[in-house]
Amino acid sequence: MRNDERFGPLPVGTAVPDWTPRPHPPRTAIEGHWARIEPLDPALHADSLFDANSLDTAGRMWTYLFTGPYTDRAEYRHWVEDRSSSRDPLFYAIVDRRSKRAVGVGSYLRIEPAHGVIEVGHLAFSPLLQRTAAATDAMYLMMRQAFALGFRRYEWKCDSMNAASRRAALRLGFGFEGIFRQAIVYKGRNRDTAWYSIIDREWPALDAEFQRWLDPSNFDASGRQKSPLAAGAIAALQRPLT
Repeated sequence: MRNDERFGPLPVGTAVPDWTPRPHPPRTAIEGHWARIEPLDPALHADSLFDANSLDTAGRMWTYLFTGPYTDRAEYRHWVEDRSSSRDPLFYAIVDRRSKRAVGVGSYLRIEPAHGVIEVGHLAFSPLLQRTAAATDAMYLMMRQAFALGFRRYEWKCDSMNAASRRAALRLGFGFEGIFRQAIVYKGRNRDTAWYSIIDREWPALDAEFQRWLDPSNFDASGRQKSPLAAGAIAALQRPLT
């Protein structure tokens, strides 16, 4: 008697009926209340981004990124030119709608249409973008597009020592999944990678909370929030205890 007959059928995952590969994210702009996401373009964005990044005189924003810091404008423009033609990662400039300046960069990467998995990363937020409503709006707009395209899983990964990135992931509603030890060597050092994700069944509640928080009525005349973002707490309620 074979083992499968003696012990019964082996467990398998939940059926995903009528599944088809998801479309690749388009190179189109996405408009929000506070931010606008635009396909990265050297002519439109390189100088603005370089100027905004240069406000970080200590180069702290580059600590956990694979490249940088950049102190030479021509060198940075070359980086933008190279990344603007990439399909995966697919790079976007983050434009602050109030100043109309490009103040940060983000991308989709490890795009797997066949499995409905996509990651957000290469996040380079200048001091003009850090801790602003536009930063949260940019992350929301990229999430919203991914789930609107039918992706099932949205990932966030970072160096396990990057405390700011790890806090941001939890604030935005990502669930922590563990540490991949000795996952990467970059800038001559080891990286243990922290993994986070949001899945499609969690998205509707998070979408509603982002819309509530980002609404201009939630901010006073000085741009200060009236009530905090509760995406992390809402996401935690949807996840089983482990």
